[in-house]
Amino acid sequence: QVQLVESGGGLVQAGGSLRLSCAASGRTFSRYIMDWFRQAPGKEREFVAAISWNVRSTNYADSVKGRFTISRDNAKNTVFLQMNNLKPEDTAVYYCASPSEPYGNSWYLNYEDAYWGQGTQVTVSS
Repeated sequence: QVQLVESGGGLVQAGGSLRLSCAASGRTFSRYIMDWFRQAPGKEREFVAAISWNVRSTNYADSVKGRFTISRDNAKNTVFLQMNNLKPEDTAVYYCASPSEPYGNSWYLNYEDAYWGQGTQVTVSS
């Protein structure tokens, strides 16, 4: 079965950096868009970043543009989220996600028809 396992979260001071990883297994990784979402306490889950299956395109939420970078290593079945200049408002559980259908050409993710990791906590202190 498909599994997504996040790692790399932790506690960091404002202005610091963290690099999240998401290791995928159970299907051909290189065929699927990969996403990062986050959910802060009391708030809805929100989109952070996505990368196309062919690595040619990326998409970011306005709130993280210029600070976060998504990348992937298809040989290692892993997607990364480099987070720089972190702010207290970035505090959340970060989730890796991916659609069930391969070779997607839309950034839209149907939450109900996607695979999700268990999440990793990122806490940014002021």
